[in-house]
Amino acid sequence: MTAAKTVRVPADLGDRLGREAARRGVTQTALVEAALRGFLTPEAADRRDEVLIRRLDRITRSLGRLSRDHVVISETLALFVRYFLVVTPPVSDDEQDAARALGLERFEYFVTQLAERIAGGRTLLNDVLDEIRPAERDFFTVADFAAPAAPPPATEAADG
Repeated sequence: MTAAKTVRVPADLGDRLGREAARRGVTQTALVEAALRGFLTPEAADRRDEVLIRRLDRITRSLGRLSRDHVVISETLALFVRYFLVVTPPVSDDEQDAARALGLERFEYFVTQLAERIAGGRTLLNDVLDEIRPAERDFFTVADFAAPAAPPPATEAADG
């Protein structure tokens, strides 16, 4: 049997301990015992480590997807700008107003499409990635799974 120990804690921590014990409906001693057991038990540390590792793995996967998406978006924008600068002819002064009106109309259509896609939860990036992601059928055909053809019957050379 071990002797009881007396431990001093700062006043603010003691106040928090009292409030937490009252909130949970337990004694301060029971709360301190549970905290110490959790802190001093190696299995508790292992469980905390497992939870942290799972959370870090999830964050790592999420960052990987964000990085991939960032690369795709950056390349898409770069290709669009290059295409726009190479293909779009300059507009003469007398056609500026008509070009602005058409540009405004196209921009409003673009914003509407963007709002619908975001509200729908589907992104063009995901649609494009789904389109270019190879499917199983891209690797195998029905003929690949068919039974192999029987070899031709052996023929004996005629003696002559």
